[in-house]
Amino acid sequence: MSASEPAHPIVATIVVIFAIIDGALQVLLVRRSADPDRGRWALPGGRWDGSATLDQAATAKLVEETGARDLYLEQLFTASHLDATQPGVAVAYFALVEPARVRLRTTDEWVPAWHRVDALPELAFRNNELIAHAVDRVRAKLDYTNIAYGLLPDAFTLRELQTTYEAILGTPLDRRNFRKRMLATALIAPTGDQRREGAHRPALLYTFTTREPVFL
Repeated sequence: MSASEPAHPIVATIVVIFAIIDGALQVLLVRRSADPDRGRWALPGGRWDGSATLDQAATAKLVEETGARDLYLEQLFTASHLDATQPGVAVAYFALVEPARVRLRTTDEWVPAWHRVDALPELAFRNNELIAHAVDRVRAKLDYTNIAYGLLPDAFTLRELQTTYEAILGTPLDRRNFRKRMLATALIAPTGDQRREGAHRPALLYTFTTREPVFL
């Protein structure tokens, strides 16, 4: 290729992987082991070689990083010029995972780690902007979908469900109003089982009526 010819743009998939850990919304990042931005934290992703669909490539990256399958995954947006060193297009996705299902890679390079969304360092490739956009998308969808199922185990208490909503929204919710609203949506149903939480009386367990996306 001559100096006058433009470089072919790179197409990459990026996955914003969220989980609720220690009561806070956290995102999975990897420490870069190559230039550019060697040593900085970034979202997991990779170049798309066209051998699979973009959705399949994002799913493969999600499985590689978390070891979990059948998770909530949704395309977020397509952006250009995230990497100032070369022309390219990034197709971003976000995923919701329940921490107990995750087995992070054990490696000396491209080390993965969870980071609180509200205390992120300056990330590579304008990834801070991408994460902020993903958080806004998840918050908006809480109002009209059952998207929270991706962050919870099959059976959960209403307290755990409320904690999940509060972690995403970044604000406390009125307990009585929240429970009344959730039970009225028919998105969740009692399992008939209970779980004891500390010294408190046993709490009823609930489950999502479906673990597929539902729109209200």
